[in-house]
Amino acid sequence: MKVNIQPEYNLAKVNCSTCGEEFEVGSTLKEIKVDTCSKCHPFYTGSQSFVQAQGRVERFNRRYGVNKEKENKDK
Repeated sequence: MKVNIQPEYNLAKVNCSTCGEEFEVGSTLKEIKVDTCSKCHPFYTGSQSFVQAQGRVERFNRRYGVNKEKENKDK
């Protein structure tokens, strides 16, 4: 195995450009800038809504008659 070819592992400072949060992680970089972090991302904060996806499913079912097929099989 070659000696001294591994990158140097540092504590990197992560800066979120959306909320301004700063925290440290281990990385080969010294500074990392991100657009959104776990403190401001809608998925992690619970403010994400699935209304659009639900509408797509209902529209698909209406268009292709998925619910009608289930009703006909039950009869």
